[in-house]
Amino acid sequence: MIEEPYRWLEAVENRREYVRDQIKEGSPAFAVCLKDGILLLGVGTGNSKVFEIFDRHGLVGLGHPADIEKLRQTAIDSAHMEAFIRAPEDVGLRRLVSFTLGPQLKTSFEQIFGAPYLIELLLAEIGSTPENDLLARVHFDGRFELQTGGAAAVASQPETERTATEWIAKRIESSANRKDAAEILLQAWWCVTEKKPFPDDTTTSEDVRTGWRERVAGKTVEIGWLARTGKGRTRFESLSLPQLGL
Repeated sequence: MIEEPYRWLEAVENRREYVRDQIKEGSPAFAVCLKDGILLLGVGTGNSKVFEIFDRHGLVGLGHPADIEKLRQTAIDSAHMEAFIRAPEDVGLRRLVSFTLGPQLKTSFEQIFGAPYLIELLLAEIGSTPENDLLARVHFDGRFELQTGGAAAVASQPETERTATEWIAKRIESSANRKDAAEILLQAWWCVTEKKPFPDDTTTSEDVRTGWRERVAGKTVEIGWLARTGKGRTRFESLSLPQLGL
């Protein structure tokens, strides 16, 4: 009996290594808060990576498509239940992550006789002002981090994710337009997937542009836009590279 806790800890650590090994080839995804809204971007091979969750909320992630879809549906159901019980304006990303997605992922991960979720997620909530924008980075084991504004990335390796986020944050101003922001995110995606160093001031932008264009050939580039203002309640819009002039 004394050994049981240690066996459980060992099993949990093995599951952590297993999940990371399963998603290590996952395509990274990004979100960045701008003056007029939040841009979400993911590149895949046909399976969706960018989704609308509720009126002011979006999701982008990497991992097993079935697991992403299961958690997407959980988030949608929770948001609609909250809107029904309270009001649509009361649906918030903090509650959605803290009381629904986080606990569900943690429980699944720690139940060692069941399959864990093979995912990494990034959620966004558009605010009335840029200072009220909220990003949530949710991990496969239920851990999550919340941040106000800025940029965020979701990748299979923590160090790669951190480096990409810092590089994006240095290059995107809150006043940047959607086209420029999307190009910077695609550059970051190309660097991560190709395992190349992030461009500096000495790198020719045309070389980088050629690199990501060749890499996305045959793939699906999904871009979600959460507009800060709009005529209706829903703020989410799906965009394409041609629509942005890319």
